[in-house]
Formats: sequence, structure tokens, C-alpha cells
Amino acid sequence: MSQQRERLASRIGFIFLSAGCAIGLGNVWRFPFITGQYGGAAFVLIYILFLLIFGLPIMVMEFAIGRASQQNIGLAMKTLQPKGTKWHVYGPIAIGGNYVLMMFYTTVSGWLFAYLWSMAKGAFVGLTPDQVGAYFGGMLGNAGMMTFWMVLATLLGLGIVGMGLQKGVEKITKYMMTALLAVMLLLVVKSVSLPGASEGLKFYLLPDFSRLQESGLWNAIYAAMGQAFFTLSLGIGSMAIFGSYIGKERTLTGESVNIIALDTFVALMSGLIIFPASFAFGVSPGAGPSLIFITLPNIFNAMQGGRLWGSLFFVFMSFAALSTLVAVFENIISYWIDVKGWSRKKAVIVNIVAIIVLSMPCVLGFNILSGFQPLGPGSGVLDLEDFIVSSTLLPLGSLVFLLFCCSKRGWGWNAFIKEADAGQGIKFPKWARTYVTYILPALVLLVFIMGYWNIFYPLLSK
Repeated sequence: MSQQRERLASRIGFIFLSAGCAIGLGNVWRFPFITGQYGGAAFVLIYILFLLIFGLPIMVMEFAIGRASQQNIGLAMKTLQPKGTKWHVYGPIAIGGNYVLMMFYTTVSGWLFAYLWSMAKGAFVGLTPDQVGAYFGGMLGNAGMMTFWMVLATLLGLGIVGMGLQKGVEKITKYMMTALLAVMLLLVVKSVSLPGASEGLKFYLLPDFSRLQESGLWNAIYAAMGQAFFTLSLGIGSMAIFGSYIGKERTLTGESVNIIALDTFVALMSGLIIFPASFAFGVSPGAGPSLIFITLPNIFNAMQGGRLWGSLFFVFMSFAALSTLVAVFENIISYWIDVKGWSRKKAVIVNIVAIIVLSMPCVLGFNILSGFQPLGPGSGVLDLEDFIVSSTLLPLGSLVFLLFCCSKRGWGWNAFIKEADAGQGIKFPKWARTYVTYILPALVLLVFIMGYWNIFYPLLSK
């Protein structure tokens, strides 16, 4: 490697970029509706516990592997592994995981851009709740419209990456994240001041463990484990890349705590936007994925100045999605730069074509290919792709990172701790060695098994 590795210009750039990768639809879409399903505040407490005992150690390991190797995940393990071992086999698999994630994330990001456009031009004004529901169905059925928005999402994300690490990825993510936080705080103030919002605040902020038991304590624990895991997109090296772009001034545990705090702040604030508004307008907070595309446009329709607030909400959602696109695309592009020696421009052009082609099955899965139901009735291409990433590659990849950092046959505990603790800030706790070597891998394995069980047991037992 003769050329000098690119660097991020600032610490805040690193924190915003890594948080931008973590802050995506998992926080602002999945978190509020899961919290709604499992009875509000009591669930939030369990979730935060799992973020700390589950997400934090694995995030530190990803950053350490990236920073120590100064490589993309495609080469990182090859650089660090002991002679004669085969850990590097996981590198290209992890990059494959980033591609599969983008195969459906571009489509869902496209929906958000489409809704931002429709909300801003007033397309929902005067529609009945049924007509708003039909609007979403109409969009899914229209392959041409969905392709247009997916291509736009891909061009925006890869266009920013093509501008370079500091000038494009870092600079624009800083602006985007600052705008995201500002718009979010505006929406929170509006939502909590609606007449009747106080019931929503109670539901969201006062733990009621009886509601938790109604939904099943074990179900809630499993959901909290899963959400803590998936919100940080750990396991496919999408964090390791940003580790490779920073110096050794700060400890990785301290930086990971900051990133998880920002990620959680955004998730909690999304709840403060959604729950008070839902209760103010008498809508069920556990409405599931349709919450964003059907429930909320109806709420904005009924609200004073709803077109403005609805547009701001979809600006917030679009920035959350775009920050993830940019972060994951940077990981994919850096793979081709590091492994094949391509220029950034060439890697971006080739991948624009590749990502658009790879994203088409997801787009068509809602219309032309809607008869294809890989995971049982009602499932589609998106569900299959999400299952490959969320239920397979994230848990198995996290297991690989845990074993790589803790076992003598891998990079090893001493090398990991030396890297994680370099710099100023919070050190990785020494007492946690037994936990991350034996207990955490068992918990990750449990998430993996439960993910498969929940999908296939109902299918097999019919």
C-alpha cells in the first residue's frame, strides 16, 4: 500500500458519520412502532440495557479492527490474522452483506423521498384516511415510479461518496446530521404541545410493567435484543471502515459510547414526535410499519399547518435514510479502492450501475414479482433481503468479530485491548473479558437462532 490512507478531518466528523450509519430507519421507523407494540417506557429501559451490554462491545471491536489494520473490512482481517488462519474469508462476505443491505435500503429511502415530494406539493391535502392508505398502495404498485425514486436515492448517496472522503462524505454528513437534529427538535416541540398529547407522553415515558407482561416479557426482551443489535448495523464491517479513517488520540470505547448515545437520542426523540401526535389524534401507536406511510400522513392532514410539519417530518426521515446510504456506500467504494486499487471515480461509476441493477428485484417485488413469496404468504423480495442481512449476516458477523478479538487463534484479546484503549477516554473494562469471550457469543447465537425460529417455525408447523 504505497498511497497514504485518507483521513477524516475532525472528531465530530467521525462521530456524526458513524452515528449517521447507525441512525437510519431502524431508529426513526422501527423503534417507535416496536416500543408501541411492547407497551412504551418499560420496553425502552430494556432496550437501553441491551444497547450497552450487546451493542457497545461489538462496536468497539469493529472500530478496533478497522483502526489497527488501516483497511476496509475486505482486507482488515487478512492484515491482522495470525499466519495460517482463514479469518479473512469473512471479509468479502461482509462486503456482500453491505450490498444486500443496499438492495432494499435504496428502495425504502426512495419511498421517503417520494413522500417528502408529495407532502411538500400538497398531494395529501383533503384526502380521507382510506385515500391516504390507497396512495401508499398505489406507489408500491407503480414499478416505474418506484424505480425513479430508487435511482434518485442511489445517485444521491453515491454522488456524495464520489466527492471524496473529507469534501463529500464527511462535510455533507455533518450538515445533514446537524439539520436532522434541528428539524427533529422542532417536531418534538410541535408534537408535545398538541392538545391531548399528554396521554402519549405518559405512555412513552412512564414505565408500566403490566403492559409489558401483557405483550409477553420474553417477546419484549427478544425484541429489545434484536433492536439493539440491528440499529447499530454491526457485523458487516460498516463501522470498521470509519475506524480505519481515524487516529489514535481517543479510546474507542469512549467514542462508541458517544455514537450510541447520539443514536439512542434520535430513537427516543422519534418516539416523542410520534406518540404524543398519535394519542392527540386517537391513533394506535403500535400500528406497525404502516405508521410512517399511512398513519402519520393522516395525522398531518388533521393538524393545523400539517403540510409544513409533514414536509419537515419527511425531511428528517430522508436525512436519516441518506446518512445510512452514504456511510454504507463509503464502505463499498473503499473496498474497491483498497482491494482492486481503483480510483474513487471509477469505483463510484461501476457501483452506480451495479446497485441500480441489484435493487430492481426489491422494487419489482411489490408489483411485477409480487407472486414471489419466499418466506410464506404475504412476504416479498424485501423481506427475504432483510432476513439475509438482519437475521443472518449481522448476528453471524458479530460472532466472527467477537471470536476474532477474543480468541488466541484470532487477533487475540491483548492486541484488541491495546488498540481499543489507545488514546484518551474511557477504557474497555478488563473485567468484561469473560463476558465477551463466553456469554456474549452465546447471546448473539441465541438472537440468530430465534431469528430463524420466528420465520420458519410458523411455516413448518402449518
